[in-house]
Amino acid sequence: MRATLALMQSRLDDSPHLLRLGRLFSETVLIEVDGAEYYLTFRDGHLAAIAEGPSRKTPWRFALRTDADALAQFWQPRPRPGFHDLFGLVKIGRGRIDGDILTLVKNLRFFKEFMALPRTAPQPEETA
Repeated sequence: MRATLALMQSRLDDSPHLLRLGRLFSETVLIEVDGAEYYLTFRDGHLAAIAEGPSRKTPWRFALRTDADALAQFWQPRPRPGFHDLFGLVKIGRGRIDGDILTLVKNLRFFKEFMALPRTAPQPEETA
């Protein structure tokens, strides 16, 4: 997961469109996958830091909690219905969003497109 987050960080830095969308977003977000916690600190749309948890001292604005299989399906180039969207994961019971929902909704397009960045990455079976 750490390598995927680093890939997302570099792709974000190479995406002027996303940086423009997130230029007002400066928050820490918790991504929890199968109980493993990752704190993503954004500054002006850039992913400034990735810290692994758990940490009770790191404040976060909102959290996305899911399992690795659901996230892998979400990151497919053409995900199945229910896995195509963050709220789709919540609807089918494979994800949960906690915290300040208003901050998420204010920055929804930026965060959704950021989370979808690995979809454009070559899949492991394609590189072999």
